[in-house]
Amino acid sequence: MNPEYWGVSVCTIDGQRFSIGDTLIPFTLQSCSKPLTYAIALDRLGQEVVHQYVGQEPSGRNFNELVLDYNKKPHNPMINAGAILICSLLKTLVKPEMGLAEKFDFTMDYFKRLAGGENLGFNNAVFLSEREAADRNYALGFYMREHNCYPDKTNLREIMDFYFQCCAMEANCETMSVMAATLANGGICPITEEKVLKPDSVRDVLSLMHSCGMYDYSGQFAFKVGIPAKSGVSGSLLVVIPNVMGICMWSPPLDPLGNSCRGVQFCEELVREFNFHRYDNLKHATNKKDPRRHKYETKGLSIVNLLFSAASGDVTAMRRHRLSGMDMTLSDYDGRTALHLAASEGHLDCVEFLIEQCGVLHNPKDRWGKRPVDEAETFGHMQVVEYLNNYALAYKTELENKQNECVDDNDSCSKTAETAVQSPLP
Repeated sequence: MNPEYWGVSVCTIDGQRFSIGDTLIPFTLQSCSKPLTYAIALDRLGQEVVHQYVGQEPSGRNFNELVLDYNKKPHNPMINAGAILICSLLKTLVKPEMGLAEKFDFTMDYFKRLAGGENLGFNNAVFLSEREAADRNYALGFYMREHNCYPDKTNLREIMDFYFQCCAMEANCETMSVMAATLANGGICPITEEKVLKPDSVRDVLSLMHSCGMYDYSGQFAFKVGIPAKSGVSGSLLVVIPNVMGICMWSPPLDPLGNSCRGVQFCEELVREFNFHRYDNLKHATNKKDPRRHKYETKGLSIVNLLFSAASGDVTAMRRHRLSGMDMTLSDYDGRTALHLAASEGHLDCVEFLIEQCGVLHNPKDRWGKRPVDEAETFGHMQVVEYLNNYALAYKTELENKQNECVDDNDSCSKTAETAVQSPLP
């Protein structure tokens, strides 16, 4: 595979699409199939049944290591042992009357529904080569059989073939981005609007993708990026931003832990630019962009909060707005400011705060030419009227005094200049 291949596809939960790079070249799903088979098992069997057989903890070991947890179960469905066991549940407990070929078609159909009916294939050459060189996976399978991990009537050879078939399914970035968007949308495909998975199943899948989805890099990825993701040794990286979008990245070069080098770096740059990290502050962060908000949404919410505080007489909230650096002269579509609303509702303390502490103009006009004092008169708030009239008079007097001082200063400056002109030079 050409190491220069690099593609990124995005699908939002409302069906918007964006792709750049080598997004139409097919690749095998490999470990990116694990969260999908786990989702099907949860959807068909329920959480209680599934987690009787497989745990929910990060293993802290290599993804293909011969080890079980303290309950003698695979640690989680995102490592090889857990994925093999999930395949045994799908094969043995979900429609047990189906043969191996029918179960493969059943799973492929589920994947296609997750992808909105987009292109999904099967790479038989990869399937055969993996089955021939699968000593470690067979060892895991027999090791789990030794510890009675499987449900009754499990045919291990068929289970292993089914596992290899799921890993050998083939898709491209654009198809996988729709799958990720379906998970981001709570199990509803944004392309077909079909409810493919239950919301509870999706929640559990994303929880384990967040904690266990990146092999031995899972902890660092959760710390640095904080987004549910699953990588595969084909170079694919499936990323889910809940309630926003799904992203698929594909680039064959892998780091020592088996993750796509470009994919991991892309994710780190993504959360450096946008507040997609699970624990980013969505309300007060100023150094990151929030594409979930429209361009003027933040300013609109600020105006609404300020005007509501003034109308309800909440001086504490208004003080909080001022301390946060908000412009206290902001107005609504009709040109009505916080002072207009405070005056019309008779909140004298708010009027005093706005004028004396915030220094707002006492007589702004709205679109109908109404001033705050006019609003107070209309609604019979005479204390506010008296305060505003007294302030207006004091303001006018102070302004006249300053103008007189300026005139006197100008006269003085003129006389000094005339004297300087008339005086002979030494």
